[in-house]
Amino acid sequence: MRIAVASGKGGTGKTTIATSLALALATDATRPSPLFLDCDVEAPNAHLFLRPTFERRQEVGILIPRVDEAKCTHCGKCAEVCQYHAIAVLGKKTLVFAQLCHGCGSCTLVCPEHAISEISDVMGVVESGTARAGIAFARGVMNVGEPMAVPVIRQLKKWITPEPNQIVILDAPPGTSCPVVESVRGADFLLLVTEPTPFGLHDLRLAAQIARELKIPAGVVVNRDGIGNAGVDAFCAAEHLPILMRVPFDRAIAEGIARGQTLVDLEPEYRVRFEELADAIAARVASE
Repeated sequence: MRIAVASGKGGTGKTTIATSLALALATDATRPSPLFLDCDVEAPNAHLFLRPTFERRQEVGILIPRVDEAKCTHCGKCAEVCQYHAIAVLGKKTLVFAQLCHGCGSCTLVCPEHAISEISDVMGVVESGTARAGIAFARGVMNVGEPMAVPVIRQLKKWITPEPNQIVILDAPPGTSCPVVESVRGADFLLLVTEPTPFGLHDLRLAAQIARELKIPAGVVVNRDGIGNAGVDAFCAAEHLPILMRVPFDRAIAEGIARGQTLVDLEPEYRVRFEELADAIAARVASE
């Protein structure tokens, strides 16, 4: 079972919930230890809570075109086929804009003079190892200044093969853009973390739309429960989105998170609550 943990906005406690769920499952003797994938490749921070030791590392990149001007006749077919405008032909010069290239290879295929070859453009790395309580941990880290996170996320999801019956927890980036869609694609359940504020509600609406578009069953965790208003509850009721857990607005929790502790570390009762959350998710996945 693959559980993607996402939130429409940053700062709602998405990683807090994802890492706490992973630790609760890992310390349950009746379950196999989970696989945790930190897909927030632009700002990964799950390692601060699960403290993995990295044992493997691999560079990630895409193939971008390189034009041999000695062979190029500047016919413009490469520019015509490129949907991302990563190649432009200006007179007797063919320009490649590497930051716009998605590595599809179409320009190489259509070039009648075979003037285009492909070279690797390294965008980041993927790393894996073992974290607390034997959790299998992997993350992607995008190089500073790179414009596209999706290739790194895609490689991360392919890089590690889960064991039979192993629960996979994917900590998605915040927001609702392409990196989030790539992170949650293929998940069996989408756990949406929100807060009961107008901003939280606004972004929960967007995140719930991703679940509908991708046809992924979803549920909600309300973090910092007790602040704001009842708008999130009303929205979830209207959209038939089950609220599976509530975490109260509590200074002690905030201080613990700032020290790098999970909810399971802070309060023993959360171990049971997260085990119950996993069971509730499994039941909903089975009923789909």
